[in-house]
Amino acid sequence: MSMDGKVAIVTGSRRGIGRAIAEVLAQRGANLVIADQNLDEAESTAQEIAAASHCRTLAIQVNVADHESAKAMVEQATSTLGRVDILVNNAGITRDTLILRMDEKDWDDVIDINLKGAWNCAKAVVRPMMKQRYGRIINISSVSGLAGQAGQTNYSASKAGLIGFTKALAREVASRGITVNAVAPGFIPTALTENLPQELKDGMMKLIPLGRWGKPEEIATAVAFFASDEASYITGQVLSVDGGMMMM
Repeated sequence: MSMDGKVAIVTGSRRGIGRAIAEVLAQRGANLVIADQNLDEAESTAQEIAAASHCRTLAIQVNVADHESAKAMVEQATSTLGRVDILVNNAGITRDTLILRMDEKDWDDVIDINLKGAWNCAKAVVRPMMKQRYGRIINISSVSGLAGQAGQTNYSASKAGLIGFTKALAREVASRGITVNAVAPGFIPTALTENLPQELKDGMMKLIPLGRWGKPEEIATAVAFFASDEASYITGQVLSVDGGMMMM
């Protein structure tokens, strides 16, 4: 699945799943934009990936919830690296609590970053992709968007929204050689999940037929497949990478 010469933007990629995705794409030859709110950590990640893979990397500070910031990110990536072939909408946050305790800001922040952020970035990148008649957009959803989780009305809504967004956008841009797919990770230990109550983690483990947590690299390889030319006839699909949690 060579990606030599391709340019990929991965949002929220200074650490965790986003970093793993960037590393795997770089290993396959892609040049990388490490896009994140924390520029210092993004620059460090970009330097480390460049040293390990010898690809070109660019760190960009972005607030995906802000339309102009997302637009500027794509413009900077294009002017520096020449084009954008792949967009991975990975940036996301959680603000978990029961709805009775959830305030409006908890709802708005999660929806703005997880769902509106993907819209902002996709809107910014679709026009140049249409002109080059090639593009790969991969949205990182979640099993929470497929089944819902108590205490995550905001997060589950944002991740379910990404699935509908994926399917609608896939229909809009297919005629221009652009595919749009989603990956729905199961329980992957990251900074977003480390503070979950142990009883919740134990309960989730019982739901995983493979009997173990997933690894960021296992999400990354699924994303790499959707980003590759081997997946050129696949669009509008959601791939659950969850150890069997969502078997139906």
